[in-house]
Amino acid sequence: MDLKDATLMFLVEAADYPAVAEIAQSAYDRLVEGDDVDYRVLEDLVGEASGKGVLRAMRRKHGPAAFDAIIQPILHEVGRREPIRSSRGYTWQPGDDPLSARLQPR
Repeated sequence: MDLKDATLMFLVEAADYPAVAEIAQSAYDRLVEGDDVDYRVLEDLVGEASGKGVLRAMRRKHGPAAFDAIIQPILHEVGRREPIRSSRGYTWQPGDDPLSARLQPR
């Protein structure tokens, strides 16, 4: 299943949940037009679907294998596009060489 099909499945399954359906419709429309979908939209889609119980209902209705086939393209795209945030930080001090400074955990 590709990303466009996965967002369409979310759209169909979330018909009774306007907030989820609106996000899914927006993502699907962009994909149909050949545009990219920002990873934050896809995160919102999964988060809203989870909060409304749509994910649980999809898993129950379609079974684990089909559910994974639906959700994995979305999660894969989020993982591919979301910036990596370091848990270590560095506070520059005048005279420090940032290339040789040791990073400290935050």
